[in-house]
Amino acid sequence: MKRVYITGRMIALLIACLWVMPTSANGGHQDLTQLRQQVEQFLLSQSASLPGKVSVSAMAIDSRLKLAGCDNLQMSLPTGSRIWGRTSVGVRCNAPQVWTVYVQANVQVMADYLIAAGPLTQGHIITEQDLIKGQGDLAKLPPGVFTDASQAVGRAVYVPLSAGTVLRQEMLRVLPVVQQGQKVVLNTIGNGFRVSAEGTALSNAGEGQRVKVKVGNGQVVSGLARQGGLIEVIF
Repeated sequence: MKRVYITGRMIALLIACLWVMPTSANGGHQDLTQLRQQVEQFLLSQSASLPGKVSVSAMAIDSRLKLAGCDNLQMSLPTGSRIWGRTSVGVRCNAPQVWTVYVQANVQVMADYLIAAGPLTQGHIITEQDLIKGQGDLAKLPPGVFTDASQAVGRAVYVPLSAGTVLRQEMLRVLPVVQQGQKVVLNTIGNGFRVSAEGTALSNAGEGQRVKVKVGNGQVVSGLARQGGLIEVIF
């Protein structure tokens, strides 16, 4: 029988090979097609609250990339990025080997948006008759577009607008229902009780906006502004 002698150099080479070999649960490389599908599912879950119909398409991952198989992937979006349009998803594996890749994707949001039906003068209060709907990919429009009439009706036009203008939040302002220095009624509502007191608003506030109120004893209380000079505090 022929004997094979293993030298110290051979042992060192063997250990080195074992060190770089994938040690994942499936004993192979990460399935890149499956990884791409998981990125798409992640983006769909993150965009569930968006209006309209959302579709996601992750870009193909370079097939030359060899990643150790991973059963516990962590996915994240860059800080400050919006979920629609062209985006990048960070995918990280912590075990059995640590690696991170970034997968490019496109998120399309097909939804209705509001357009000025005719010319709108500065200070004009928006009604439903002032609005018509367009439809398209919100990712291709400027940020802050209105997607529902209830978001715009009752607001005042901040700058003159021409017919066909896509309405955005910066173009309309919320009319204050409470003004600074106004006498208001503070309604404090809790479990089984309701207390009313008079006070003075310390700033302007639109419907549902938070405002501070100074009451008779000098205490300052924060609540939500409502129509009719009412301030709602809920415990």
